[in-house]
Amino acid sequence: MEQKPIFIENQYMGRDRSWVSVRLVLALFCFIAYYINIDRESESQLFLLVGCAILFVSIVMMYMLQYRITVEEGSVKLSGLWTTRLVKIDLNSIVKVEAKPYSRFFINNPVYNLHTKGRIRFYAGGRDAVWLTDRDGLVYVIGTQRPVELKQAVKKAKGEA
Repeated sequence: MEQKPIFIENQYMGRDRSWVSVRLVLALFCFIAYYINIDRESESQLFLLVGCAILFVSIVMMYMLQYRITVEEGSVKLSGLWTTRLVKIDLNSIVKVEAKPYSRFFINNPVYNLHTKGRIRFYAGGRDAVWLTDRDGLVYVIGTQRPVELKQAVKKAKGEA
């Protein structure tokens, strides 16, 4: 019989506020340049085309799934985009679960399964994350929009709560 997940969350590629605002500022620049150069028709049409393309790509990215967090009994599964591997974290080896900010920086790049400095990071957007530390000292940093719920689900899956 198949287990029912305790917690499921989808992280989308284009929904981080800082990168959405960067794309919108670029599109706004293109539209202003189009308006200023309206007399020179060929150059102004290029600005209009680029501005519309930026808006279209931004809308498509808002619905593009970067990864899915699934908490089940005894494990946390992170499944990413088309070519990424499924990452399964065994909760029997986890010794500490914390909900704290992802990073002190204002703008962060989306990452999936990035290994740096003893940490494995998963991030699509937002400010918060759940930090899982295993017995060997390896830290899994999982960016989430709902850190309290994810932390409670991980503790429930471990059998602590």
